Amino acid sequence: MIRFLILIGYTMLMMFLQVSGRLDQYINVHYRYLAILSMALSFVLAMVQLIIWNKEDSKKTSEHQHTHHHGEEHDHGLNKPYQRGIAYLLLALPLVIGFMFPTVSLDTSIVEAKGFNFPLSKESVGDPDVQTQYLKPDTSIYFDKTDYDKQMKQALTRYIKDDKVTVTEENYLEVMELIYNYPSEFIGKTITYKGFAFNSSQNDQANIFVFRFGIIHCVADSGVFGLMTHMPEGQSFKNNDWVELTGTIHSGYYAPFKREIPMVDVTKVKKVEEPKNQYVYRSF
Repeated sequence: MIRFLILIGYTMLMMFLQVSGRLDQYINVHYRYLAILSMALSFVLAMVQLIIWNKEDSKKTSEHQHTHHHGEEHDHGLNKPYQRGIAYLLLALPLVIGFMFPTVSLDTSIVEAKGFNFPLSKESVGDPDVQTQYLKPDTSIYFDKTDYDKQMKQALTRYIKDDKVTVTEENYLEVMELIYNYPSEFIGKTITYKGFAFNSSQNDQANIFVFRFGIIHCVADSGVFGLMTHMPEGQSFKNNDWVELTGTIHSGYYAPFKREIPMVDVTKVKKVEEPKNQYVYRSF
């Protein structure tokens, strides 16, 4: 019976996350079908456990019977009550967290707490498994070098032919990755995009970052992605102010990173409403 309750709990959790819209804060929305599949599978398994429980409850003479009255059952090696208790507790823990703990949208307080840095090369840190997701979305960790370069160059052809780059929620992470990978191809182009303002303590008031929080596959590889901007004279924004800007891409030296990074010389900017979903997702 406990197995049935846990499995039906997973079914309800997946349904709750999708109906409430909270699922978008855990995984890439393009993988929503996996959550639907897991919900259906959990429901099927729950029904199987319910049928098994009913059958075993009526066959008390069976060697592997489920004795509901005494609370004993055969658990493939988990014969002691405390072992079964620990197993069920671990299985139920995601349900408790999913239902009881609220999800909180990321904002600049996360950036201030964790800081951000330009992605370090694997060689520079001496650890081939290090994955850093700040400023520049990096999907190279999911492909071999040849396939990655091929995909990036193919995507680049969609943007280099035009003088203006319009960044949408759908292509946000792709465009940002291309700009950081091929900055010389974008210098001089006009860019338009939306994001939230972040005033770094290391910047003067005119230079602020405009970011979006993005998810590549799931929340484990999420990060804060965007560009440094030089705002027009007299324009200033507080942290978490959402803006829509248009400007020209150029390259500039950023002292904290000790390197050249892409920047935007903003010509037009306006404050906009915070979007319903603050996250952007990588399309493949």
